[in-house]
Formats: sequence, structure tokens, C-alpha cells
Amino acid sequence: MDDLVPLFARFVFAATLLGYFWASALTKLGDGMMGVFSPSTGAYAQIFPRQMEAVVYDVSQLGVFHWAVVVAGTWAEFILPLLIVIGLFTRLAAIGMIGFVVLQTLTDLYGHGGIAHADTLGAWFDRVPDSLILDQRAFWMLILVTLVIKGAGALSLDRILSRQVLGDTATV
Repeated sequence: MDDLVPLFARFVFAATLLGYFWASALTKLGDGMMGVFSPSTGAYAQIFPRQMEAVVYDVSQLGVFHWAVVVAGTWAEFILPLLIVIGLFTRLAAIGMIGFVVLQTLTDLYGHGGIAHADTLGAWFDRVPDSLILDQRAFWMLILVTLVIKGAGALSLDRILSRQVLGDTATV
């Protein structure tokens, strides 16, 4: 039974957040085959909203740091959710997603000004469970923390690899 909790956590992640993160990552890709290395202007605007406004949305005025963060963030939105869903390096991927969600939340609140809107920020214990930040992100974190603590559970590549490498007595 203990292996079912993380399996269900991965299922809920796949059912609710995989499409969300992949759709978001797709908006960040540039044109053509090399789009994974040449992010769209919108990618910079999503991740660095204030800096983009300051340079009047001229990406050429931003530096290598901005490019590296946008490319890494885009790749993370594809790779980390996939690793969680297939159950490969699950704990590490969940920790990465926690960091990603924290940065995403800070960007939403301070970069995009969500902190100024009570409905966006929301409040706990207010009988209204649909705020974009406090309510939704709490559920996201619960799923991810479960995976960090419990691992991938049954039916995962982590389980298969641990049995092959360490023998049948190991648990991941």
C-alpha cells in the first residue's frame, strides 16, 4: 500500500500539471529546429517581465545570463515533469520542480505584479479554494513533497533500475 501513494501522486501530477508545464514550455520555444536554443521573445517576457519592459522588449539588449536562465527554464519545463511521470530520478526531479515552482511563484507575484491582486494571491482558510498562488501552488507542493519523501513508488523506472543495480531488496 505504501508504494501506491507516490504512484497516485505521479498520476495526479500527470493528469493535472504535465500538460500545463509542457504547454508553457512550448510558448517559450523559438522558431525552427534550433528553437530550443533560441527562445521566443515571449519566453523572456514571461521569465524577466520587468527587464523586458525596461529594454522595450528588445531581447538583444539582455545578456548571456538571461538567455541561459530562459533556456534552462524552458528545458526544465519539459524534462522535469517527464522524469516525474515516468518515475526516473523522481526525488531529484521533484526537488527541481519545487525550485521551479518557487521561482515561478516569485515571478508571478513580483515580476508580473500578482502580489497587488488579492484574488491572485488568495488566502488560506478563507473558504475560497481557487486562488492561483496560495491555493493551487499548495496542492502542487503537496504532490511534489510526497514524491521527494516517498520516491516514485510502484511502476517506475526508479524501481526497475534499483532492482537491476542493487538487487530486489533495495527501495527507491
